[in-house]
Amino acid sequence: MLVVMHHDAAASEVEAVCQTIRDMGYQPVPMPGEQRTAIGLIGNEGPVDDSQVVGLPGVAQVLHVSKPYKQVSREWKAETTLVTLGPGVVVGGRDVVVIAGPCSVESEEQIVASARAVRAAGATALRGGAFKPRSSPYSFQGLGKRGLELLALARQETGLPIVTEAMDEAGAELVAEYADCIQLGARNMQNYSLLRAVGRMKKPVLLKRGLAATITELLMSAEYILAAGNPQVILCERGVRTFDSAARNMFDLNAIPIVQRLSHLPIIADPSHGTGLRDKVTPMARAAVAAGADGIIVEVHPNPDRALSDGAQSLFPEQFAQLMEALRLIAGAIDRNVASPLHAELGIG
Repeated sequence: MLVVMHHDAAASEVEAVCQTIRDMGYQPVPMPGEQRTAIGLIGNEGPVDDSQVVGLPGVAQVLHVSKPYKQVSREWKAETTLVTLGPGVVVGGRDVVVIAGPCSVESEEQIVASARAVRAAGATALRGGAFKPRSSPYSFQGLGKRGLELLALARQETGLPIVTEAMDEAGAELVAEYADCIQLGARNMQNYSLLRAVGRMKKPVLLKRGLAATITELLMSAEYILAAGNPQVILCERGVRTFDSAARNMFDLNAIPIVQRLSHLPIIADPSHGTGLRDKVTPMARAAVAAGADGIIVEVHPNPDRALSDGAQSLFPEQFAQLMEALRLIAGAIDRNVASPLHAELGIG
């Protein structure tokens, strides 16, 4: 349920509505806006009797949210949420944000070279895994804390904010110390204790769609994070598993406009995991921007043939530079821009 107040409603009237909601056994969520304040009601699993609220002073109307997810829905909030990753790097606005870097942090030389290469080409944030959930226990699992330290060094060298994955609650606390955005990978999309944990933090969260998750399931997972108190969530379409083995996954471009209609949360696309094939990454990245994605996250490695993980889907730096040129043209054709690195002109690195 969403209570919309009159534009001239007094603070005391807003508080009276909040107290009534508390007395009903639910939690009020005031949302001040430019024109008027709305108050959301959470804690219910079914319809709520609005008779105690609808006649209160200052109440303009009461709306019932029909979706199983509440706080992430467009019914709850009409305007798109803007999530700030770093100075001048905002996801959800007119600018298309490009996050790029290697699948895994392997060494200081590798991550710093990657960061400099993607920034030079126009990326606005750096990705790189310090903790790597792998299908095989014998595959490279990441450098852990040392990887986070190297990511922080790369940020110092280039000014690019850091996006990196957490696998569990303890790891999320550590990632929050070093990174600018906590990524939750496809395998953890429905790890509800982890969703609640990052919901209690004040860091932006990049939530990837699960390997076989529906769009509703993705939005319900995001609801866990918002319900715990963190509204800074970016959704990510990264492909779903199907019967066809021609590509690693089915890159679901439909998800981009569907999510944008259903939710106010920004959505970016991951064509690297969406296809698993280097020669498919560029066309799918172009298609994602054309479909209206608020950004893309792409794997780029100085020497993909020697990468410790996902080398087959990682772009060479020169390929990434060519992709950026194409994305600028496509973004311009749909009245958007590709965001530029804020610090590139400041001589950082």
